[in-house]
Amino acid sequence: MLTITHTHAAGTILEGTERGDGTGQIAKAHRLRWSRHLGAWYIPRSRDRWASHRRIDALAAALRTAGHEVTVTIDNTARATEQVEADATHRAAARADALAAKADRKAGDAAAAWERHEAAVELLPTGGEPVKIGHHSEHRHRRAISKAWDTLGRSVAASEEADESARRAETAAHATGARHNPVTVTNRVRALSADLRRYERQIIADVYDRAAGGFRPATEDERARRARRLDPLIAQKRDQVAYWTAVRDQQIADGTATNYGPGAVRKGDLVKIRDTWRRVVRANQKSVTVETDYSWTDRAPWAEVQDHRPGAPDQPDSN
Repeated sequence: MLTITHTHAAGTILEGTERGDGTGQIAKAHRLRWSRHLGAWYIPRSRDRWASHRRIDALAAALRTAGHEVTVTIDNTARATEQVEADATHRAAARADALAAKADRKAGDAAAAWERHEAAVELLPTGGEPVKIGHHSEHRHRRAISKAWDTLGRSVAASEEADESARRAETAAHATGARHNPVTVTNRVRALSADLRRYERQIIADVYDRAAGGFRPATEDERARRARRLDPLIAQKRDQVAYWTAVRDQQIADGTATNYGPGAVRKGDLVKIRDTWRRVVRANQKSVTVETDYSWTDRAPWAEVQDHRPGAPDQPDSN
């Protein structure tokens, strides 16, 4: 018995498979991945998302065609955004720790490989003595050269693996901080708010009437059906907007984020963007247009404005 389950906490998982039962090829064909931690196949990036009925139905149909008995269970109950983010932070920390440990192991492997190479070089004749053709030492000399080259190659490969592991560990260590970057948080609130408004508009949107050859207002029944379908999405988006808006408000209160806008910044003022002071050309509703060192202007969202000086006659230092 194979089971395909979907929850927001775990994502979409295929369980009950065994090595050699033919399910691996089917799972790979439907872009699933194997998780040693779960001991099961899963659809990547399906956690805390709505179930993809099309992919799940296609996977179940392929497994049944291959002779397997399959049950499908879907629970689309969304989790609170606070819980989602707490779990994401925990997973990011665990991943960073694991990659840091791997980087340490790879660095140790690289150091050991280099020591083996140096030991192999020590076995070569001193002074760069050439191979004596026909001499009893010829084969030993050639083996020593070959071993020195082989250990050098292994040392270089181990060093490259160690560098890559260290890079991945560094990236993972900053993942949570990058996700809570003030500019990123502001952009996320804007994007989520736009999604929320789009869903709300879909409920009351006009309907294309083929017979009439044009659009007509949606009936109460049509709006009710749309509401039943979209209400869970709207509730989730509202929760996400509320959570990230609270995060941004706290960042503003802590001083880690700014909250400038057209009401406080005017043409001719100076604003600091990416550690550089620029004179304001125009203060828009969502962004500010500034002068550059060239013949054109530049535009930046308000979240990127780090500081402001009203009507300053001279440009201050970039510090």
